[in-house]
Amino acid sequence: MGTRHHLGTAALTLIGATVLVGGGLATPASAVVADGSARAAVDCIVPTHADEADAARGHGAHGTDHRSISAAEQARIERRTQARLDRLGKRSTSLAAAATVPVYFHVMRDANGGGDVTDQQIADQVAVMNASFAGQGSTTAASTGFSFSLAGTYRYNNTQWHQDKQSSTYRKQTRKGGKNALNVWLVDFSYLGIATFPWDYARNPGIDGIRVQYSSLPGGSATNYDLGQTATHEAGHWFGLYHTFQGGCTSTNDEVSDTPAQASSTSGCPAGRDSCSLPGLDPIHNFMDYSYDACYTEFTPGQASRAQQMWTAYRA
Repeated sequence: MGTRHHLGTAALTLIGATVLVGGGLATPASAVVADGSARAAVDCIVPTHADEADAARGHGAHGTDHRSISAAEQARIERRTQARLDRLGKRSTSLAAAATVPVYFHVMRDANGGGDVTDQQIADQVAVMNASFAGQGSTTAASTGFSFSLAGTYRYNNTQWHQDKQSSTYRKQTRKGGKNALNVWLVDFSYLGIATFPWDYARNPGIDGIRVQYSSLPGGSATNYDLGQTATHEAGHWFGLYHTFQGGCTSTNDEVSDTPAQASSTSGCPAGRDSCSLPGLDPIHNFMDYSYDACYTEFTPGQASRAQQMWTAYRA
């Protein structure tokens, strides 16, 4: 999809330009396209717009999880996914999908340039995601088959956007690439991150991507969440993974058979936590729980297969 042009008073910062953004003078743009590959007690929130079906990783005690997927909704998603796979001739749930995902970072600074991150932090963030999705966190971690390449970094000065206000508007104005491109908007809000699901792309492609608290990038100031794993978690949702506690103590919970059921999300890194009577300890080290960044180490083979299936059905 090419570069978005400005609408109204919020102009975009373009490569090599100094422009007016949200009523303030932007610094010279540092938007650089990189063709090569660049070298990790929380709550969930409701979608901020009625047209979104978002999943999130919250921050602190700012709300409870109102975005659980009902059984009826899950059944519709599964039917839609299988129909797409059937049309593609892909009936197996163990797909050999593999792709390098182009990633576009949008640094949403305030009018005075506050909330900025460095190019090195962005490179480190991509490196964290590559390691996590390649299964490098532990001996039991699965490689998902996906890797990430920095495709561009764009910086904007707009206080409303920085605070994640006018979200649908700013995403539609700034989003880059097609359905296979991961757009990451770095903002300052009360949560760690929010993501859209792959099956929503066809209905509303302009908002597709993830929003991440800028201070959660590697080297940031978000205590216990400063190793870059919020972006890993949100990217997991973008690939179609649910929270490991989705559905609670049920046999189907997150629709992945090798993640033990858990009754509720994890805070911290409580070894031996077992919140559910079904077999297995809580998967506190799984990227799709709510543990501290330092506790995260893995996706499971079942999650890798689901991500591959959803990629083939919706993003390939």
